[in-house]
Amino acid sequence: MTVQEQFLSFAGKPQASLPTPSLLVDEKRLAENLECMARFFSDKPAKLRPHVKSHKCSALALRQVQAGAIGVTAATVEEAEAMATSGIRDILIANQVVNPFWVDRLVTLASVCDLKVAVDSERTISLLSQAAGGRAEIGILVEVNVGMDRCGLPPGETSCALARRVASLRGLRFRGFMGYEGHAVGLEDGMSRAEACKRAMSLLTGTVEMARRQGLPAEIVSAGGTGTYDVAGAFPGVTEVQAGSYALMDLQYRRVRKEFQPALRILSTVISRPSPTRAVADAGLKSLSTEFGIPEAVAPPGVRLQDLSEEHSILEVDEENRLGPGDRVEFLPSHSCTTVPLHPCMFVVQEGLVREVWMIDGRRGFRPQSCEAPRGPRASEGR
Repeated sequence: MTVQEQFLSFAGKPQASLPTPSLLVDEKRLAENLECMARFFSDKPAKLRPHVKSHKCSALALRQVQAGAIGVTAATVEEAEAMATSGIRDILIANQVVNPFWVDRLVTLASVCDLKVAVDSERTISLLSQAAGGRAEIGILVEVNVGMDRCGLPPGETSCALARRVASLRGLRFRGFMGYEGHAVGLEDGMSRAEACKRAMSLLTGTVEMARRQGLPAEIVSAGGTGTYDVAGAFPGVTEVQAGSYALMDLQYRRVRKEFQPALRILSTVISRPSPTRAVADAGLKSLSTEFGIPEAVAPPGVRLQDLSEEHSILEVDEENRLGPGDRVEFLPSHSCTTVPLHPCMFVVQEGLVREVWMIDGRRGFRPQSCEAPRGPRASEGR
């Protein structure tokens, strides 16, 4: 039995039988989160294109599409390949792809699905055009810097000039513009967050209007994240929103978007109780990320996470708490996007039972070869 088969074999078994550390997904909370987001977009001109970098899991992405998403957003070619192989045909890589190895795989992917990719330089589009040749047509979104100061060209004529150049190159098809207001999504004050998002969307849609006056058919205007989905999703001219973290949630976003429930947990096992007030569990930095702060111990009561080392979590425990070796502890990650790819799979649980096992098939190194042609939606693993 392969390692993957071993993980899949836990479907239908008690949660208590799982190895640790493991990723748990609460089935009920996940379903509620998907429904909440779908309900918002049900009457909006803009549609949802969830960002799968948050979970890198094609089985979960299929659930999002079944709930009404028009397709998915990816951060890497590997993520996009996993989504395409699962049967998802409408994919945006919201990132610059310039390494020849990944460019070649991107072209292969574009030959079997409706693929779009972000660009922000003449050199990048020349590289993509040359690689595409007669093999495929690559959809292009020009990325506009709307205030995050990461990738993207200045709004206005600079971005429009690159769009005009895209439209002239063989193997490329200009589809529109994208901009990510990442500097706004985490602002805890709702009014400040909304105003920052509106300023960013004005820069993006202003560029789109300029391009259309120049005869460029910008059909796609892509933006937004979980923190700003309601503002970007209702902003005139935005056609799609790339929210991703809403599905699983984490400590960081729980402070900002309370309408979504934290569905993700890390299950860990206590391995030592060396003092009346200290216990040690087996989830460390190699299974929990900390760049947005230390995770929170959420079960059982009376346990607080103090520190993490590579393979250990140091817990402060009330003296009367009988927690000891072999007992289980659950943590809420501070950042789901960087915690999930530390694990090979996620266990979908409800009422103490593992309902499904979903492989995290979009994480780096999971797929040793380029994607196959999409085969149509499949049942998720372990169902």
